[in-house]
Amino acid sequence: MVARALTALLQALAFAGAVYAVLLALVWWLQERLIFLPSALPAEHRFAFGADVHDDWIDVPGARLHTLQLRNPAPRGVVFFLHGNAGNLEGWFSNADFYRRLNYDLVMLDYRGYGKSSGRIESQAQLEGDVRAAWQRVAVRYEGKVRVIAGRSLGTALAAGLAAELQPELTLLISPYESMVSMAREHYRWVPTALLRYPLRTDEALARVKAPVLLLHGASDDIIDPAHSERLQRVAPHAERVLVPGAGHNDLQQVPAYLDAIAARLKKL
Repeated sequence: MVARALTALLQALAFAGAVYAVLLALVWWLQERLIFLPSALPAEHRFAFGADVHDDWIDVPGARLHTLQLRNPAPRGVVFFLHGNAGNLEGWFSNADFYRRLNYDLVMLDYRGYGKSSGRIESQAQLEGDVRAAWQRVAVRYEGKVRVIAGRSLGTALAAGLAAELQPELTLLISPYESMVSMAREHYRWVPTALLRYPLRTDEALARVKAPVLLLHGASDDIIDPAHSERLQRVAPHAERVLVPGAGHNDLQQVPAYLDAIAARLKKL
């Protein structure tokens, strides 16, 4: 009886171990599907954001990336904006009038597989390289002007990484996360962080940004806890942190205090 029970226990443990191993293998191979939620657009799609919003294309190894660019006649500078993990520019390029009024150009990139961009995301290094290529495409136009590197949600790690290289006049991180490692620990505690192929260390990049930083976070964000931006401020004590009352994660842009905080900071540059 004891031998049978022990055998049954060992078999159950072996089965559980096998299931766990399969789950970990799926996490390893399917990370892109878990992290990135793109919506594609047909090549003939036309955006209706105004005659001063232009399409542009960037050829990178294995893909052609699409950007939208709001171009004012004599802009004070540019906001280079890296969006979140879902959707495409049809939904993200939503505040053109706001930047027109402030006389800032707005440049926004659709990552591989998003919107009209071709290809697919395969590594963090590739994604970072695409962001760098998109910036280099427009950088010359803004020499001597104000450069704002902005990121929202997923894009905050990418924005912090680019800002660490450029040291722009302002780094704007909206709904930022400390790292994908921290997010995994909070939401998928059973996954060893060593399996993460996209660590996306906002904290490590932000620690290298010595220029001005604004951290904006919805006070009621239940996807990326505001504690993330609090911890980011610890690695960048010079950063200003603004909590937007009554705002969550997906509705942040609908709360007037969100745009008010950005406008107030841009007017100081």
